[in-house]
Amino acid sequence: MKDTGCRMTKAELAKYGVLYLFLDLAVSALFYRSWIAFLAFLPGMYWFLKEMGKRLEKKRRERLEQGFLMGMRYVSTALSAGYSIENAFEQALVEMKKVCRTDDPALREFGRIVGGLKINQTMEALLLDLAERSDIEDIQIFAEVFEAARRTGGDLIAIIRSTTMSIARKEETRQEIAVCLASKKMEQSIMSVVPFLLIGYVQLVSPGFLDVMYGNPAGVLIMSACLGTWGFAFWLGRKIVSIEI
Repeated sequence: MKDTGCRMTKAELAKYGVLYLFLDLAVSALFYRSWIAFLAFLPGMYWFLKEMGKRLEKKRRERLEQGFLMGMRYVSTALSAGYSIENAFEQALVEMKKVCRTDDPALREFGRIVGGLKINQTMEALLLDLAERSDIEDIQIFAEVFEAARRTGGDLIAIIRSTTMSIARKEETRQEIAVCLASKKMEQSIMSVVPFLLIGYVQLVSPGFLDVMYGNPAGVLIMSACLGTWGFAFWLGRKIVSIEI
């Protein structure tokens, strides 16, 4: 998202920074037994934090889309009860506050829309602003269709219902795929830590068995090749279980 509060917070930066240091220490100890390796891998923290930021952004985008769907359902219900479009969004915000956490992105965006309406901003401008900042296709389409309908006198209730149904079908498909992939993602996560556990186990039960792999160029080269192979397999596994809708 372009500007909907998806930058990593200081707490998130600290959390994932410490996690990277732990992973760096584990890799350096298991594969190299060297502080030089630990220091050499430190620049990778930038890439790691960047990737974690992308994952958090994706999750927040999904939360916003799910929350937008819920909010539009409340708006549709309010319109059916006879509310104007502006009052329907205000009523939807009231209902969302009952079920959403205070940091929910959709709740924040609906609050922003209602606040904008109170200072005489148009609904079209507020929705287009949300569409631009969120960079979510369904919200962009809804905002553009809503603007065209307002300009030409279209049936807003029908448009909102149609949009809500469209987003709901997409969300149902996403949830079905997520359920199908859940076990595969778990398997991939478990298999990713197996090499580390095996090396750690061998070093624990047979302390001198792998000594030949440390402190010499050939051993460093072999362990680096193993680590590189693991990294490629991990990346490929993530690609396989990642499906965008």
